Amino acid sequence: MSKEDDDNEDEDFAVRHAYEKYGVNGYYSQYGSEYRNPHEDRLITTVHQLVKKWNIKSTERILDLACGSGEITLILRQLGFQHINGIDPYTSEAYEKRTGTPIHAKWTFEQIADGCLESEIYDTIICSFAAHLIPPSYLQLVMIQLRFVAKKTYYSNTT
Repeated sequence: MSKEDDDNEDEDFAVRHAYEKYGVNGYYSQYGSEYRNPHEDRLITTVHQLVKKWNIKSTERILDLACGSGEITLILRQLGFQHINGIDPYTSEAYEKRTGTPIHAKWTFEQIADGCLESEIYDTIICSFAAHLIPPSYLQLVMIQLRFVAKKTYYSNTT
């Protein structure tokens, strides 16, 4: 394990520990406006690789699901993407501050499972480091709803 891996493990533990201490809602209620993804450096490389591998065009409509403070949005903008909607129930202030654009919606995974995205259409949906927060009781419903609004389906377990 490299020093970078050790550092990322510490950051992973810190966020997981905070979730355990405050709960997900409590953590983001307290720290959501200041949130930064501790994996941003790795995300840059990963997003560049996936855009190339999957031939995602900069004209495509992207949903940045659980957008945090906008890391994915900013990386995609650097690649020339212009049609990006960020949604996150917790970090809208951090997203708007960092990206300079309003968040598209503050929908929760529960709301997505209930169909709030039905009127939306996206070419690609990116969910970075958040799918583990979907309660198992409606994970399948969330995935089905996302599939209804996505023109293409990709999956990557790359970190």
